[in-house]
Order: sequence, then structure tokens, then C-alpha cells
Amino acid sequence: MFIGYAVVAALLAFALSASAFLTFTRNPQITGNMTKLGVPESWLPWLATAKAAGAIGLLAGLAVAPLGVAAATGVTLYFLGAVITHVRAKDYEMAPAVVLTLISAAALLLRIASA
Repeated sequence: MFIGYAVVAALLAFALSASAFLTFTRNPQITGNMTKLGVPESWLPWLATAKAAGAIGLLAGLAVAPLGVAAATGVTLYFLGAVITHVRAKDYEMAPAVVLTLISAAALLLRIASA
């Protein structure tokens, strides 16, 4: 189970890092999507920080199991919030958010199972 967590956590951490970078740098595609969803621009640094912290926590969770569980829980809740935001905005182009929610939940389950 640990190898499964390591692979999923590494891939998810990479995706989170890339997304955090694009959010920090105000990539037009990211800002446009956030605006469409009604997310205030003032939230972008906080959201990017949460993604970066999640990536770091998932990787640190390779060495410290409770940290990996906490990070995977936080990332799962983050993306669940993203799915809810899409639904509330009546934007049904939410496949990436749904997939990342499921991958985050898989990381959580794998880390719990390997602890």
C-alpha cells in the first residue's frame, strides 16, 4: 500500500505544485475560470498557498504518516469545495476537479492503509 501512496502522492503533489504556480502567477486561464465561478481575486493567493501546502504535506507524508493523512484530508476537502463551487455556479465543466477529488481520496485511503 505504501508504494501506491508514494506514486499517487507524488503525482498529486506535482499537479498541485503546477496549479499553485499558475495561480500565484495569475495565469489568464486560471483567473478567467475563477472569475467565471465567482471566486474573488483576493482569494487567489490563499488558494495557491493551500495547494502548495498540500503538495508539501503529501510528500512529507511519505516519512510522517499522520502528516500524509492530514495533507490528503485537506486536499480532498479542497477539491470537494472546488466541485461544490462549480455546481453552485452552474458550471458543469468540472471533470478536473472531480478527478482530483477522487485522486486525493485515493491518496488518503492508501496512506491510512499503509500506516
